[in-house]
Amino acid sequence: MDTNKITPGQTLTSTQKVGLDLVAILGGGRDVVLAIDLTESVGLNDEGRIRLRQIITDSLKPGDTVYVIPFAQDIVLNEVKSDANPLGAPIYFSSQNQENIDKILGKIPSPDLRYYGTDIQQAELTIYQGLAQINQNRLQANQNIKPQSVVWISDAPLFTKPGITSDTWIETPAGSPFRLADSPESQQRQAWINSLPINRRSLSIKTQNNQEYKLTVVDIAPTVQEFCTPAPGNQETCLVTPYLVKKLWLPGLFSILIFIALILAGLKVYRLRKKWELIVDFEVTAKPEDQKCTLPNNKRIAIGEYDSTCVDSIDCPGEEVRAYLERKGEKLYLVPTNLAAIYYNEREITSRTLINKSKFRINCPYRKRDYEIIIKLKK
Repeated sequence: MDTNKITPGQTLTSTQKVGLDLVAILGGGRDVVLAIDLTESVGLNDEGRIRLRQIITDSLKPGDTVYVIPFAQDIVLNEVKSDANPLGAPIYFSSQNQENIDKILGKIPSPDLRYYGTDIQQAELTIYQGLAQINQNRLQANQNIKPQSVVWISDAPLFTKPGITSDTWIETPAGSPFRLADSPESQQRQAWINSLPINRRSLSIKTQNNQEYKLTVVDIAPTVQEFCTPAPGNQETCLVTPYLVKKLWLPGLFSILIFIALILAGLKVYRLRKKWELIVDFEVTAKPEDQKCTLPNNKRIAIGEYDSTCVDSIDCPGEEVRAYLERKGEKLYLVPTNLAAIYYNEREITSRTLINKSKFRINCPYRKRDYEIIIKLKK
C-alpha cells in the first residue's frame, strides 16, 4: 500500500464525527494496544497479569485487532515497522476461544533487566501516531475505520506537558529529544494528544516492593485526519466527506427506505385499528334520527334482525337478517344471507360484493314496498 506518514490534520465538524462513528459501527471491531513497560521498576506482577487477563478474556470481542507493544527507552518490537504496519504485526481476535486468548497472553513480556530508563513520551508519540496511521490507511483504502484503545501498564506519568524534566520523570534518557519542550518530537507528540478524541481511566497497582504502577485505559473515538486543499477552478479537495459519502450512501439509502417502510406500516396499522363510522339515513321509513354505527376491522354489522355475532345492526323490514356489512382491512363488503332480497346499486345481490363508494344505497323490498337505506361511510 502506498502511504505517507500521517500528521495531525484539521478540526472535524460535528457532522463528520457522527459519520465516522456510523462507519465504525457498520464495520465493527476495535484496535486495542497493550502497551507494557519492560523496566524493572514496573515488574509486572501477578495482580497486573490478572487484570490484563481480565481485559483480554472479558473485554476483547471478535473482530478486534490486538497489538502488544513492549517499551522502555524505545518501542521493543520483533516485527519490522512500516507506514502500512506502524505498530508491527497485529493479532486478529476472531473468537472468544482459549487459543486466541493464549496467543495474546503469550506475547505479553516479562520485565527484563536489560531494559531501563522509560522514555514515556517517545512511547506515547509512537503509539498515538501509529494508531492514527492505521485508521488513515483504512481511509485511503476505503475501508471501515475503527475505534481504538491503548492499555498502558507503566509507572511513568502519561499526558505530561512537552519537555519532560527529571523532576517530572527521572527515567527519561538524558539525550532524549523529549526533554526539550520545543523539539519537533515534543511538539509532534503534543499535537497528537490535542488532535485525537481521547478519554482515559486509571487504576493503581502495587508491586512486590510496595511501589506503584498504573494500568491506564485510553479510549480513542473512531477518527481520521482531515486535510482540505485548494484546487484549480475555485474548488477544494478534502478527504473525510468524500470518504463518508462512499461508505454511507448505501446504508443511508437502506435507512431511508426502512424509515419510509416503517412510516407506511405505522399508517397501515393506524388505519386498520381505526374504527369506521357509518351514518344510516332511513329515508323511506322516516325515522326521527339517523342511526350511527362503528365498525372495527374484521367485524360486521347485520342488516335486518339483531345478530349476536355482529357489533351492531341496521333496521330493515322482515324477520330475518338480509345481509351483513363486513369489514376486511381497508375494504367493505355486502354479504347477503339470501333469506330475503336485498339490492345495491339497483341490482339484487346474491353473493359477496365489494362496496367501493363512501355513500351508497341499499334497498330492502318488503310486501310490495321498497325500503331504501342511505349509508355514509367515514373511515
